[in-house]
Amino acid sequence: MLDRIGDANAVALVGLVGGILLGLAARIGRFCTLGAIEDQLYAADTRRLRMWALAIGTSVIGVALARAGGLFDPLETLYLNRVWTPLGSIAGGLMFGYGMAIAGNCGYGALSRLGGGDLRGFIIVLVMGLSAYAVLSGPLARLRIWLLPVDDAAVRSQGFAESLAGATGLSPVFFALVLGVALLALALSSRDMLRSPRHILWGVVVGLAILSGWIGTYFVAHTGFDAERITSHTFSQPLGDTIFWLMTASGNTLSFSVGSVVGVLVGAFAGSLFKGHFRWEACEDPRELKRQIIGAAIMGPGAVLAVGCSVGQGISAFSVLAWSAPVTFAAIYAGAALGLKQLISGFHTARG
Repeated sequence: MLDRIGDANAVALVGLVGGILLGLAARIGRFCTLGAIEDQLYAADTRRLRMWALAIGTSVIGVALARAGGLFDPLETLYLNRVWTPLGSIAGGLMFGYGMAIAGNCGYGALSRLGGGDLRGFIIVLVMGLSAYAVLSGPLARLRIWLLPVDDAAVRSQGFAESLAGATGLSPVFFALVLGVALLALALSSRDMLRSPRHILWGVVVGLAILSGWIGTYFVAHTGFDAERITSHTFSQPLGDTIFWLMTASGNTLSFSVGSVVGVLVGAFAGSLFKGHFRWEACEDPRELKRQIIGAAIMGPGAVLAVGCSVGQGISAFSVLAWSAPVTFAAIYAGAALGLKQLISGFHTARG
């Protein structure tokens, strides 16, 4: 099959399929980072946060089983073989979370809204993709590397499973399965969650979409002829990758990133039609547009510094149990909480 369609097209197809699942999860299952945090902080509803735990647990268990079966090796991923920089995770995560709250969406959420006809999502996607590239390989790249040097050749794995295995002599697969089951138990420990099969279903679907990216790109990388990167879904640099491909497609190849981004748009479009929610929308308030542009411009660099967004670090990196994942996700949560507080109540303290 790879001889017929080519390695680049194959990984793009893998990204497309997983992206469609993620787009459907966003529109039908209401899977959303900012929405989950807002529900928990202001509505005392933890079901969408538990969806994240369910997605992470599903992907962790899936990765462990794929590793045991020889279908995937997490040690070949960026999250485990790049030296972790805690400062990047904290600063980048805070920036991303704050920008997400100010913009009203992360990159993944903006894509899903764009697929439903919301043109405000287009502004966020465009600005976030361009700002990420400005820091990744544009005029701010040298400053980023000077502040946070990159080392892609870690001496030891930057993950929890290998660390625990090294300390105990047990298999890293064992620890991954234990942690994955613990996350599933945590996600399902609420009666409200157990009474909501929609949240359970789409949380599992998201976890499987992340797993499909890992297994699919690993297969192509190890059976094809080109040097394809082993990756899964994230929505910061891939937005810029897709914009770049749209401008240079005649002299460039498809990639997992492009397939993933297009897949979310397709899935979100299909999901919005299924729910009867598709409608064209635009920004009528210049102040809202300003917030979205500023928020997106903060999110792009934040995701680059943190080496991933709410999906990239919050699920994909978590699925391989990278050290960076919980720290980055906690920073994203804190940044989002700060941004939501600013928007909803401001920073003014009450005077007696």
